[in-house]
Amino acid sequence: MKTVQKLTAEKLLKVKAIKLQPSNPFTWASGWKSPIYCDNRKLMSYPSIRNFIKVEFARIILEKYPQTDAIAGVATGAIAPGALVADLLDLPFVYIRSTPKDHGLENLIEGDLKPKQKVVVIEDLVSTGGSSLKAVEAIRSNGSDVLGMLAIFTYGFTHSIQNMHEARVDLTALSNYDAILDEALATDYIDESELKTLQDWRKNPETWGQSGKNIKI
Repeated sequence: MKTVQKLTAEKLLKVKAIKLQPSNPFTWASGWKSPIYCDNRKLMSYPSIRNFIKVEFARIILEKYPQTDAIAGVATGAIAPGALVADLLDLPFVYIRSTPKDHGLENLIEGDLKPKQKVVVIEDLVSTGGSSLKAVEAIRSNGSDVLGMLAIFTYGFTHSIQNMHEARVDLTALSNYDAILDEALATDYIDESELKTLQDWRKNPETWGQSGKNIKI
């Protein structure tokens, strides 16, 4: 029987929410060259997949954080899955903007999050962890408590893991980079010759493939 990580990886690859192009890498907005690109927003277009994600997130919350008072989605990719989970668990939902609104109340947190509430943060993707931890900081600045963070997918970068540890954030992801590579290899999406390239990228993503051909995204 496949693990949740492998099942999620299978679904991400099937609908091309994750694309692997080791010989024709992408360029991330950060400028990094990458043989992988993830767009989990596509998952919301597939009812069976979004229901799978919703149920798995809810299961983890009930098992690990039964005292949860509210769900917070990180804008914009995690707003939809976060709202679905909050609805299933009958909990309040808020979302965290990347920057405050430039008008009105200039909110960073959209919704009614009360101080001292215990919150689970929902992310669609964790790469460096920067935007995720900004959301955590916003919640804590509100006087609320972050119990943990759930993500659909994480690259598992060493510095991201360290940043989460230092910020005292418990991250659980439905799938990860290793599971994606295992599933891609098992289904002949990639072959053995491409596997090493993909493994090498995660070791030094900041400098990998800087002279190579790329597709800007």
